[in-house]
Amino acid sequence: MPSETRTMTTLPRSSTGIDGLDAILRGGLPVNRLYLLEGRPGSGKTTLALQYLLEGVRLGERCLYVTLSETADELSDVAASHGWSLDGIDLFELAAAEAVLGDGRHQSVLHPWEMELDGTIQLIQAEVEKIRPARVVFDSLSELRLLAQEPLRYRRQVLALKQFFAPRKVTVLLVDDHAGESGERDAHLHSLSHGVISLERFTLDFGSARRRMQIQKLRGVNFVAGYHDMALVTGGLEIYPRLVASDHHAPFGGEPVSSGVEELDGLMYGGPLRGTSTLLTGPAGSGKTNVTLQYVAAALKRGERCCVFEFDERVGTLLTRSKALGNDLQEFVDSGLLELRQVDPADISPGEFAWAVRKAVEERDCRILVLDSLNGYIASMPQEKQVLLQLHEVLSYLNQKGVTTFLVNPQHGLIGNMSTGTIDVSYIADAIVLFRFFESRGRIRKAISVIKNRGGGHEDTIRELRIDTQGIRLSEPLERFRGVLTGTPEFEGGSDRLLEERSA
Repeated sequence: MPSETRTMTTLPRSSTGIDGLDAILRGGLPVNRLYLLEGRPGSGKTTLALQYLLEGVRLGERCLYVTLSETADELSDVAASHGWSLDGIDLFELAAAEAVLGDGRHQSVLHPWEMELDGTIQLIQAEVEKIRPARVVFDSLSELRLLAQEPLRYRRQVLALKQFFAPRKVTVLLVDDHAGESGERDAHLHSLSHGVISLERFTLDFGSARRRMQIQKLRGVNFVAGYHDMALVTGGLEIYPRLVASDHHAPFGGEPVSSGVEELDGLMYGGPLRGTSTLLTGPAGSGKTNVTLQYVAAALKRGERCCVFEFDERVGTLLTRSKALGNDLQEFVDSGLLELRQVDPADISPGEFAWAVRKAVEERDCRILVLDSLNGYIASMPQEKQVLLQLHEVLSYLNQKGVTTFLVNPQHGLIGNMSTGTIDVSYIADAIVLFRFFESRGRIRKAISVIKNRGGGHEDTIRELRIDTQGIRLSEPLERFRGVLTGTPEFEGGSDRLLEERSA
């Protein structure tokens, strides 16, 4: 076994044509080996197999698709739906209506149910000898299983196929949709294969169907274990490697991030630090998003790239509101410095979101990232059991990349006792900014205070927050409050420290 491990790790890799899958495999599949691709019908096996062969064609390799279950027209339709052409792929079809003979070639179109298994295997072997491909997809083993009729005979033939391909320097992908139909996997197939890729498709109570995959095994090769979300889109499968934050550390300076408003920066003695996350929590309408956009606008003016993932509010509404408050963000969107991404909670998986975050940071050098709001993020994965762990991994990744993250967290309820929803994220954030409405002399006002800052010191005072067309203002620290932590705060001090409307 040690010698096999050394041999496998030094083998060249065969790119799958899917960036995410290559990342999971640490470069691709080791060449000249036999792999099992399994999953229920509709999970994406044929699409993945075609992408694998098309990548081989792109690299100048000879590729063979052996199909027992689908016709050439059906495969062409699958390819056309993604904008692909099968030109360059040798197609060996055994499931057509007529037999085609002539030109001294082997019979290549037969009824599988009318022929013996041994004859089928011999035809496939003859075609491989003639074409001498570097990549072969065999779709699917289910037809061989039906022809064999007996499990022992079927497994012997699969073993014979493996032994046939072994000395011929061919990378083989065996497609099987039998696994999972009865909840059981074929342990014999797993043991014969050098690697096993499993695809799954499942339906949520609401929203689009979700897909995920995992590498069951890959002999002698290190890979990213666990489930990885994926999506079947026009253009093929997109696979999103599970985020492992510890693999992405990068050195950065931990200087404060200024908002451009002196009083606001003073709450955290200069602002939140680089590589930290700040949770802005409070009832709807208390100013959380506006304060966050103030940090974004200041960063944009410094020439820093920013990204806002908007789960709740429409992007158009956000731009209109920001402009009304004195921060016109449209010019930064047009220049590419600001990315505003509308996210549909019913149509995105945790893995796809994490992949989008990685692309924003690694490809577009995002320095300020906003998640608005956490309620929308949580809603995007209603049946995920480890929401908190997934969010923790994303924030840890951003922190290690030196990105300053703002998390907007609307609390349930407008006044009185308020809750943060189904999960408590307060311990994950490095800093917490609390927003509240308070009452004073028959008027409802807004208050802001910092209640936690791991990155350094912070004020322990409460200030009034006022937002108008000229921007954000904070009052001097307010005293003589009653009911700050237990309900709706009521201000009992003098009016000299409160902010009034200012002329345009």
